[in-house]
Order: sequence, then C-alpha cells, then structure tokens
Amino acid sequence: EVQLVESGGGLVQAGGSLRLSCAASGFTFDDYAIGWFRQAPGKGREAVSCIASYDHRTYYTDSVKGRFTISRNNAINTMYLQMDSLKPEDTAVYYCAARFQFLVSARISDYDYWGQGTQVTVSS
Repeated sequence: EVQLVESGGGLVQAGGSLRLSCAASGFTFDDYAIGWFRQAPGKGREAVSCIASYDHRTYYTDSVKGRFTISRNNAINTMYLQMDSLKPEDTAVYYCAARFQFLVSARISDYDYWGQGTQVTVSS
C-alpha cells in the first residue's frame, strides 16, 4: 500500500533547526513531485515547499525562503525538509505529500497521497 511517513518533528527553541524526513513506499517515488505542507492551530493548510520529480525544481513560500531547504533522495525513496532559523510562527503540523506529475504544485488538491503529519513546535 502507498505510505508516506513523516519523522523528525519536535520541540525546538527559536533560532534552532530541525530536519524533517518523509519515507515513501508503495509507489514509484521518482515519478512523483513532492510537497511539504503545514497547518498551524486555527489556520488552514498551506504549502511550505515543493520539489519536482526529475529536474528537482523547487517552490518555497515567502515566509521560509532562505531558511528552509527541500531535497529528495530517490535512491531511498525519501524526501527532506531542512528547517533552520526556526521561528515561533513555524509551529504547525507538517505533512508530506506526493503527486503523480513531474512539475511542482502548491495546490493541496493536486496531491494524491499524504502522510499523517509530524508536530513542530518552536518556542520563543
């Protein structure tokens, strides 16, 4: 079965770093664009960063540019979100998602598979 499993969340102080991982199985990972989304308490889910399949073009929402880095390792069916200089406003549940398209997309409706999320809490 298709699975996306996030890990690496936790509690960190402002200015600190975390690396989220998403392990994929049950589909041809190389053919899917991947996205990281987050949902803060009382807010809607938003795209944080996305990466294409073959050319690895990326998207970052403005609030994380220069601080977060998305990457993928197709050899082990894993994607990552390196988060540096974390801020309290980054606090959210983070989800990884996959879509059967080559190009990146920040649209939630474009994604086929979703993980269950991992909590990131940034204290001031």
